[in-house]
Amino acid sequence: MRSSGRQIPVVVLAGFLGSGKTTVLNHLLHHSGGSRIGAVVNDFGAIEIDAMAVAGALGDSTVSLGNGCLCCAVDGSELDEYLERLARPSAGVDVIVIEASGLAEPQELVRMVLASEHPQIVYGGLVEVVDAAEFDATRARHPEIERHLGLADLVVVNKLDRVTDASRVLDPVRSLVDRAAVVPATHGRVDPELLFDCRPSEERVGQLSFDDLHRHDRGEEEHTGHLHAAYDSLSFVSGRPLDPRRLIRFLDSRPEGLYRIKGYVDFGPYDARNRYAVHAVGRFLRFYPEPWAAGEERLTQLVLIGTGLDTTALREELEACGSDGAPHVDEHGMWGVLRYVQEPGDPGDPGEFGESGDLGEPGEPAA
Repeated sequence: MRSSGRQIPVVVLAGFLGSGKTTVLNHLLHHSGGSRIGAVVNDFGAIEIDAMAVAGALGDSTVSLGNGCLCCAVDGSELDEYLERLARPSAGVDVIVIEASGLAEPQELVRMVLASEHPQIVYGGLVEVVDAAEFDATRARHPEIERHLGLADLVVVNKLDRVTDASRVLDPVRSLVDRAAVVPATHGRVDPELLFDCRPSEERVGQLSFDDLHRHDRGEEEHTGHLHAAYDSLSFVSGRPLDPRRLIRFLDSRPEGLYRIKGYVDFGPYDARNRYAVHAVGRFLRFYPEPWAAGEERLTQLVLIGTGLDTTALREELEACGSDGAPHVDEHGMWGVLRYVQEPGDPGDPGEFGESGDLGEPGEPAA
């Protein structure tokens, strides 16, 4: 198994007071599919309340749960320290979820994650939880929710069982997001596959978990409520190398609702020595070059996950990214990809939210 490309996604879970963030987090903790979750509770002024709701107990800031999860109560100044602790190999954490305070500014937490210098951490997206029953009142009381929704990579519209007409909430929420996937939910039940790979109990081979995502032999409990029906997924495999310019154009123009892209890309003669692991969540994108193993079959393998996707059209667009097989390649052809390759130990410049790893406009020159 390769270890060089292994990074821990850090998901920021935000939303105003009472939206159901802790309920969503609890659901993820108890339906992680074998993945070990590090949960950071960022609850200013009332650490004990949410931390106890998540962990059931709070001892010396760190609690080890019986199901193998970790919960840390922390304020903003300590966040980087806790991320470093949870990312240590000895912790065995597969994903970190930061539950933001209902009064916190999610943009600042995202900046802190993007600015982390830890090589094992990668930004996993901003998830905004909305209380469907109180959406109009929340919007009137906290107009900044419109900005938060515009920054989100995934929006969970929670408590839909408490409204008589779901479209009266879902439609205005969708009008406020910027290409984010919008997922309806009740009681905080969100399929964890939207946020991270659920690791099976047996040892995995490889980094992609490509087969894991599409296994249909899950237990009956995981099918309760048909959570998987809330999203669409597409598996794309090709033995034909992809053209880097065409792939970047596809990524720059991807449709609303396409939340996650992961897998490996073969760019053929553009880089014959390496395959490129790709990690995209919302508007965030990273490529990680990895040497091909001796005798390894050279394939592009991608998984796309989101809501309301036209999977037939997406497959056709990916097929159109195939290389023409010209004997000579454009020496500048990889510039668009290399924009999103993070050098080891280089956290990048987070700048304004989304600029570090954010997908640029089509045709944007390489940095």
